[in-house]
Amino acid sequence: MISKLAAKRPDHSKGFPRAAILLVLLSGSVSGTHASDRLPGDNALVMQALETELRAAQDPDHPMQYRLRKSTPRLTSTKEIIETTDGAVARLLMINDAVPSPSDREKDDARLEALLADPSRQRKRKQNEQDDTGRVLKALRALPKAFLYQYAGSEANGPVRIERYTFRPNPKFSSSDLELEVLTALTGELTIDSTHQRVVRLEGHLQQDVDIGWGLLGRLNKGGTIVIEQADVGQGQWRIVHFRMDMNGRVLFKARSFDTTEEETQFVPVPVGMTYQQAIQMLRTDQNAQTVQAR
Repeated sequence: MISKLAAKRPDHSKGFPRAAILLVLLSGSVSGTHASDRLPGDNALVMQALETELRAAQDPDHPMQYRLRKSTPRLTSTKEIIETTDGAVARLLMINDAVPSPSDREKDDARLEALLADPSRQRKRKQNEQDDTGRVLKALRALPKAFLYQYAGSEANGPVRIERYTFRPNPKFSSSDLELEVLTALTGELTIDSTHQRVVRLEGHLQQDVDIGWGLLGRLNKGGTIVIEQADVGQGQWRIVHFRMDMNGRVLFKARSFDTTEEETQFVPVPVGMTYQQAIQMLRTDQNAQTVQAR
């Protein structure tokens, strides 16, 4: 798309896995299905779509360069992101929709220089990405038994058929894994492109408070909302294009608010096997070209 109770999410995503964004915030997740509650045509479409998302989450062969605009009540930032075999790298483009100040630009340039000078920094970033991906995969694998689905209708979108399903927690689902506790409290709607068997939208709502680690590690408050949309961004590659989360809760003994909107645009494939050093050089070249054009 919850052990890091307030950990930073990576600046990149690959398809529907950000639906497991709560995993990265409190090590939880946000969607699922179950083979009971028979639907028109069975649950086959839901199962097929989620299986497709699971495969996409493990696909390393389609790295992208794209633009990420992230807004919170405190700050709006826009970054250019490039995915590499060494992990994603980013360059700051705008702050609050304005060109960064000389001081902010200097800080961002220094950050990139530090990455180049000390590869262990990038290795740590890569490890964090891999850890987050592992949490996502664990959540996706749990989905077939975590939720019950109900068919909610369909509509045509040009040549594509869109199918909608509501979901609710499966009362028979239980897990000793703290990272999956949030699944027991989430309800919402899942929208699927039946032509391509891909999830195009998920909207989830917490129907009750969720205690993490019996409340010792944290809590998510009832009423929180998450919305995730993805689309084909070219050459059959699906990516998250819109993300909205409005959650409140507590991390350990500190109240926290997760109020974030993200938009991802301008996706362009980059060569497989690109190193993070090459990506930084590309980001710098792009920035220099933009600076020249602006003069």
